[in-house]
Amino acid sequence: MPTLSNDTIRNLLAPFRAPHNTDLPDSLIDGVSTYLDLLIRWNARVSLTAIRHPEEIIQRHFGESLFTGAHLAQRLPGNAELLDYGSGPGFPGLPIQMLLPNLRVTVAESQTRKVAFLREVIRTLNLPAQAWQKRVEEMPPDRQFDAVTLRAVEKMQFTLENAKTRVRDGGWLAALVGQQADKTDAQEYRIPGSEHRRLLLWQIVPRGTIQS
Repeated sequence: MPTLSNDTIRNLLAPFRAPHNTDLPDSLIDGVSTYLDLLIRWNARVSLTAIRHPEEIIQRHFGESLFTGAHLAQRLPGNAELLDYGSGPGFPGLPIQMLLPNLRVTVAESQTRKVAFLREVIRTLNLPAQAWQKRVEEMPPDRQFDAVTLRAVEKMQFTLENAKTRVRDGGWLAALVGQQADKTDAQEYRIPGSEHRRLLLWQIVPRGTIQS
């Protein structure tokens, strides 16, 4: 039996459907339910998330990821390439892949057990995403993406600067952060239901270009 009913999942995700409050398809809700069950089962033996309550997992992990994906969908071509930097158990990259199936998503994670979980989710949900089992710094120097996402990484400000180098000119950097992160030149969106977490979006333009 699923951990949460589909109706419960849909209701918990409802505040995160911005910016257009588009209805979430049944297939996406089914996928979130399966993903949640996998995460809870694996988390009992592999430390994937400190959040234990299923309802909070839906809101904090899946909701915030889908909120990010909805904002990126307005800014990216349908077949864009996206890198999830330090993906952990797959957030926000894999829910974004579920929401936008034509994206080409790479989830980057260096910890072997977490990569095993990512590959299990990708296989079970038949997602087109790819897993990179090394540090992002070990990618070829010229490997860039139309968007880079990151969330709950160590040394956030340092990592943000590294992540920017992986964004193609005109592409987007999306960071799910707390109050302490620098928002200079970023578009800021408050995470629904939170006073302390934000989505920051930077558009990366060639040096010397004036952004309108």
